[in-house]
Amino acid sequence: MKRVFYLLVTISCLVFFTTNAQIVKRVDAVGITVLDINRAMDFFTKVLPFEKVSEVEVAGSEYEQLKGVFGVRYKKVRLRLGSEEIELTDYLTAGGRSIPEDSHSNDLWFQHIAIVVSNMDSAYARLRKFNVVQVSTAPQTLPKTIPAAEGVKAFYFRDPAGHNLELIYFPPGKGNPKWQQKTDKIFLGIDHTAIGVSKTAASKIFYGDLLGVKYQGDSFNFGLEQEHLNNVQGASLHISGNKAEEGLGVEFLEYLNPKNGKPYPKEERADDLIHYETIMVTNQLDALYEKLKSKKIEFVSMGIVKIAENNYLYQRGFYVRDPDGHVVGIFEK
Repeated sequence: MKRVFYLLVTISCLVFFTTNAQIVKRVDAVGITVLDINRAMDFFTKVLPFEKVSEVEVAGSEYEQLKGVFGVRYKKVRLRLGSEEIELTDYLTAGGRSIPEDSHSNDLWFQHIAIVVSNMDSAYARLRKFNVVQVSTAPQTLPKTIPAAEGVKAFYFRDPAGHNLELIYFPPGKGNPKWQQKTDKIFLGIDHTAIGVSKTAASKIFYGDLLGVKYQGDSFNFGLEQEHLNNVQGASLHISGNKAEEGLGVEFLEYLNPKNGKPYPKEERADDLIHYETIMVTNQLDALYEKLKSKKIEFVSMGIVKIAENNYLYQRGFYVRDPDGHVVGIFEK
């Protein structure tokens, strides 16, 4: 269900980014809470070809303040595919709830990463070989009735803990030009993370006006292919692509039909398995913190937290929630 929201970035756009000093410079990674780090690593490095970048195990008051959960100890592994990265976090202390069995793609806690492939048939065959749980009935090729996404192929599936993931293939002339480079690799990298939103306009204000992850373009997706991709009967979506100066895209999925998706749980915590984190990097952490505080944005962290571990990747940071409850991490390196 992915479109081509990398409308070609022109030199004038790059000048705009520079002169207007976006507060968020980069969407750096996507964090996923996992049930068992070893099982998750087997899936992401053997079924999918991610490579391990780093690993750290932490505990202490600063991490409790950062995550907004008392008494945590967790192991965090950073993985890379192409030039993009994800973080898998396993909470070793008791707590954390499973993903609800009645989860659907139109629920507002929905989030996934879109993994770009050079050949959908080969990628799908690999997943079938490992008996991966499918969400989509099969890979779908989006039709001419969706002009912005015509010819894009996509497929939803799940990891062992039930997190949604996507394979996406961009035909010539679609998507970020880097995905069109010739290669013998099947799995190329991560194009974006997609999140369920209730109101596109409200999400644009949060991500675009406050964080600097700017709107790039949109598409209205419907039809049999879209329904089978999402596995939601009657699915009709307004999909918006957004991007910071660097890094992953952030895609909004607003369901126009059906409207019965469940809201993001208010009591959600970092050790729950529905917990994703869209991790962003800024060189204006204090200014951004004050800006978000003045706008009465909901904070997860207890202020800006200084991180003690030398190999944690970030020196200071905090977490907030977007208008629908999705968690966004803001850090400086």
